[in-house]
Amino acid sequence: MPPVLTRDTAPRIPDLVPHAGRMVLLHEIRAHDDDRIECRAGIDPGGDHPLAVDGILPAPALVEYAGQAMAVHGGLKSGPGTPPRPGRLVSLRQLDLAIDAIESPIEVTVQAHCLGGDDSGQIYRFAVLDGQRELASGQATIMFSDRTGQA
Repeated sequence: MPPVLTRDTAPRIPDLVPHAGRMVLLHEIRAHDDDRIECRAGIDPGGDHPLAVDGILPAPALVEYAGQAMAVHGGLKSGPGTPPRPGRLVSLRQLDLAIDAIESPIEVTVQAHCLGGDDSGQIYRFAVLDGQRELASGQATIMFSDRTGQA
């Protein structure tokens, strides 16, 4: 993978995901190439986290972190000045959650690897890690909307 992107060289994550404000969960693009992306995110479920319930982030919410990494990857592949195509997560397979929930602040690494696809969609393998410990992993199928916004 290419070297770590800095704030000066990296595109802004909010410009690459279909979310705004607190729902932009990723904090940094660490590295990417045509097939892979690695991002960083700090999770504080006790703070003002949009997916936490009573200060607890349910483990399935980690799929949203992976989905945002896939969206960022697609936006980076679209090239400068080209808006990324909207997509929808239509299938989630082989989901493995090593935890039930996150109850205290942690920093995670989110990895996504594009296994293949075409103009209608792509398949990604993903992992969310706390250091070397895998918290969540699985395989996601993303379907792209056509230019009129229909999936």
